[in-house]
Amino acid sequence: MTREHIIINEVGPRDGLQNQAQALSVEQRLQLINALITSGIRHMEVGSFVSPRAVPQMAETDELLARLQPPPDMCLSVLVPNQKGYELARAAGARTVAVVVSATETMNQKNINMSLDQVMGVAKEIIQQGAAEDITVQAYLSVAFECPFEGLVAHSTVMGLAHELIAAGAREIVVADTIGAANPATVRVLLDPLTAEHGGETFACHFHDTRAMALANIFAAIESGVRKFDSSIGGLGGCPFAPGAAGNAATEDVVMMCEDMGYDTGISMPELLQAVSLAAELTGACQGGRAHYWLSKNTG
Repeated sequence: MTREHIIINEVGPRDGLQNQAQALSVEQRLQLINALITSGIRHMEVGSFVSPRAVPQMAETDELLARLQPPPDMCLSVLVPNQKGYELARAAGARTVAVVVSATETMNQKNINMSLDQVMGVAKEIIQQGAAEDITVQAYLSVAFECPFEGLVAHSTVMGLAHELIAAGAREIVVADTIGAANPATVRVLLDPLTAEHGGETFACHFHDTRAMALANIFAAIESGVRKFDSSIGGLGGCPFAPGAAGNAATEDVVMMCEDMGYDTGISMPELLQAVSLAAELTGACQGGRAHYWLSKNTG
């Protein structure tokens, strides 16, 4: 019997590394990405085209893309904050880009110094340009549950933004719990109507583990029909512009849960744990997921 597949989108090389005090070299970033590819990961966010002054950890992502030799079934994505970022990503050969729309006015201003309307306008332009140039555009809806500056976000606000982005042609909407404020009940309340209307394949989720509920929230999203999730090796990550945000759901924890529940991820746990060890060696900050100790003692 064929097991249902869940896609793990590894975001450690971007969302994880951009929050580390020490910027890794392109060679070190390549080493980590290749270790993750060896584990079986086939969806990965490998960098971003942002100002190297603002986020020096993501400098030279163009060189990184040029040197990567991924397998043919690999989907590599990069984050782009604006039109200039999109153009740089396209010139570097990126075939999948991610745009980020925060669900509140203040978060957009704090993050990229633009209003919500302005960010939506830029996102729609990039989505339409990507469609014309055969570049897949993913649209992230950040602070989809709670904003560190404005508090709880109305579900109707997020649903309205998702509808607009889908109408504009976004291939995928990533619902992001940027500061880790969601719980399984709120996840179901938001995602059930969205997946019912647009299908679970239209959505992915990005959960942070600030309140130790990332895995529970992923389970709730699975129940809502979502089958694609961001996670970060060893739980690396956060958000430099979101006070209080902790790391992402650890990839090894998500893989363990999904596989134990009978889903297929295509990821080899022994090789993944080797990649976790490498991340710890390179960053000095990777502690491993909640199940890391058990996994390290019980994975052959």
